[in-house]
Amino acid sequence: MFEFLFRRPGDKGPESQAGAPEGSEGARPEGQADAAARRAAQAEAARGLAGNEAAAVELILQSEFADVRLAAAEHVVSQPMLERVQQAVRNTDRRVAKLVQGRLDAIRHQQAEQRQAELSIATAQRLLQDEKLTPNQVADLDRLWQVIAAPPELAQQFDGLRAALGARLEAQVSLQRAVIDALPAVRRLAAGGASMTAAQAELEQLAAQHAAHLAAPEHATLPRHLLNDFEQALAQARAALAAQAQPTAPPAPQPVQAPAQPEAEADVPAQQPAAAAAAEGAPAAAVPPRPPKEKHKATPADKEANQRFMALVDAMEAALEQGQLHTAAEHDKTLKESKTGRLTPQQSERLAHVRAEFKRLSAWARWGGNVSREELVHAVEELPAQQLSMSELAKKVSAMRERWKALDSVSGPAPKSLWEKFDAACTTAYAPAAAHFKQLADERHGNAAKAQAMIDEVHALIADTPAARGDWRALASASQRLRQAWSRLGTIDRKDKKKLDGAFGRAMETLMAPLEEQRRIEVARREQLIEEVYKLNPADRHTVDTLRGLQESWQGHAKALPLERKQEQALWQKFRAACDTIFAKRKESAHAADHERKAHLHAREAICAQLEGATFEGDDKQQAAAIAKALKDAATAWHATGAVPRAAEQRIEQRYRAAVARLQGQADAIRKRAGAAQASAMRDKLRLVQGLEAALAGPDEIDAQAWTARWQELPALPAEYERTLRGRFDAALKAAADAGARAAYAATLEGNRARVLSEVLRQEIVAGVDSGAEFARERLKMQVEVLQDSLKSGHKPASHAARFLELCALPALVDDRTASRIETLFRRVGAGA
Repeated sequence: MFEFLFRRPGDKGPESQAGAPEGSEGARPEGQADAAARRAAQAEAARGLAGNEAAAVELILQSEFADVRLAAAEHVVSQPMLERVQQAVRNTDRRVAKLVQGRLDAIRHQQAEQRQAELSIATAQRLLQDEKLTPNQVADLDRLWQVIAAPPELAQQFDGLRAALGARLEAQVSLQRAVIDALPAVRRLAAGGASMTAAQAELEQLAAQHAAHLAAPEHATLPRHLLNDFEQALAQARAALAAQAQPTAPPAPQPVQAPAQPEAEADVPAQQPAAAAAAEGAPAAAVPPRPPKEKHKATPADKEANQRFMALVDAMEAALEQGQLHTAAEHDKTLKESKTGRLTPQQSERLAHVRAEFKRLSAWARWGGNVSREELVHAVEELPAQQLSMSELAKKVSAMRERWKALDSVSGPAPKSLWEKFDAACTTAYAPAAAHFKQLADERHGNAAKAQAMIDEVHALIADTPAARGDWRALASASQRLRQAWSRLGTIDRKDKKKLDGAFGRAMETLMAPLEEQRRIEVARREQLIEEVYKLNPADRHTVDTLRGLQESWQGHAKALPLERKQEQALWQKFRAACDTIFAKRKESAHAADHERKAHLHAREAICAQLEGATFEGDDKQQAAAIAKALKDAATAWHATGAVPRAAEQRIEQRYRAAVARLQGQADAIRKRAGAAQASAMRDKLRLVQGLEAALAGPDEIDAQAWTARWQELPALPAEYERTLRGRFDAALKAAADAGARAAYAATLEGNRARVLSEVLRQEIVAGVDSGAEFARERLKMQVEVLQDSLKSGHKPASHAARFLELCALPALVDDRTASRIETLFRRVGAGA
């Protein structure tokens, strides 16, 4: 459908490619041969490109054949060349544009993948340089790399970095495993039971291993609680070995054997005070023997309490198996606060085992919690660089704090330094959002102040309402302005919004009450105008004027008091429908007038055709008379016709004026020929008179009959010129008959020579004719006189023709130069007259 948009000037459409009829202009054998030759040459050039992109681009830009451009486009692969071709053929060749666009998309996708790969490699390098490396960071990097189609060289570089990161993680695991495995050995040495020498050597070996662990490259990743436990156990082991190294005190006398203790007391060693004293280095004999205890008999209440206690132990053990440390902590707290009877050795051993497992898992939970907290700190520190929106930033910071609280309940409280670091990071990250929300709060308060100011303005309008002055338009404008301004106020605090809306609504109702009443009156006036429109007679010649008056009245009412927009539109639609009805009825009556205008058009076309085909015969005088009669008849017939359709009015007027102009041109040509003949006759008669006067001043005899015959041979002139020159000619002939009169007339002719020169110079100045260089000084003086004569008040200068006629009537002798100047004046002045 839109193939023409992509067609080049040299491309042929399907119709032209299918072939044109024989003899048509597009099917000339010469043109087809030239096109075939050009196509073959360009196709050969396309086959010989051999990857030459510059030549391929030039061929695409210059070729007029689509298949040649497509073949050349196969050799364009670089991005700059592809972009140049795309810019040139985007709207002219769809196939080349599609091929180029596909290659550009592939190049840009490859570039985007390469940028992602370079970014991932940079992240891997940064992680490799970090002091603390966490597994989740490496896992995130792996997930990002899986969706990147990286080039082989970047993939090889990333694989090397990933192997280094994996080696660091393996080293971290091995180091933590070694510390964890060494911790029980140190605790065993602290408990004693081994020989002094072997225990001392093993302790020194464990201490050396621990020092090596602390010097390892990944020592920063060791959990802080694990290091604290190892240091504590190492100190206890050294204290125990130091106590064993002291000299042994003499054995104390055996106390009296006490009665057998009940099984409920088996979990507490009988010689605990003595052991404590021995650990402190005091002699065992200083400890008095424990007096025997009386045998306690278990009651049903003690058995029931014991069952409840062991049920809590079972629940604590189940919670530990499911990994619910917070539940186990609650059970342990309840166990510590509960009262129970005596426990059997098996129950005591089980309780100790459960609490040891709880302690071990709590230690791991604290380590994992601290790792997660460090990750939270790192994530919060990266929030400012993510350019998040304020709402999303606030949600992120709030979610981070909730996760911190959740870690407190699961992994125990965090170290104070770590909490302070996290809180400072959250405060820094949340600072833009806090400023933003503070700004929003300030804007809400400002909007509330603006709303109150608007309410005060409404109350001021109520106190001095424009309704009292009858300025309804100002009142309507003020109400509309206030409502629009209220709708654009912006957000306000919810607690103030309802109160302000109510106050504004009540104030506006009070303000608008007189305006609404006046609007009801105005609606009745508008409806009355609509009824008056329907009462108009469409056939009345004054209906249009009356309707215009009603429309002006409507506009006056609308300007004086605007109604509500919907009400105004509804009434206007009714008024416009009434006006359209009147115009439709008038249009029906105008159709008849259209037929009459068309008949007038046909009549005027016939007049134009008659003028256009008019021909005239006879001499110039007869033709001029016939043309004048034809133009007069045509003008009479033209004005007798009425109006024509407006669409054809300008065209028929132009045609009529063109036909009239053609005939008038013929008449003007006839008049010009007649004028030229008369001008020639006048020039000849003037020369004849001048020749007679020159002969009269000479000694030769004058043959009056010959001169008269020459006069009569010349055609007659217009009346004034004929009478003037004839009088001058007759005066010369009369003077030639008498010798005395001839001498006097010759003197007169000689005396008028200077006068003729002066008059010729004056008329040259008035007519704007050049007088020649020899008369420059006299012309300058004469110009002053001519100017003075023209400035005299009440003096009306004679016309050029009248002055020239006076010059022709003045008898005088003239030389050839003066005669030439008079003829020049005649061509400028006399010929037109």
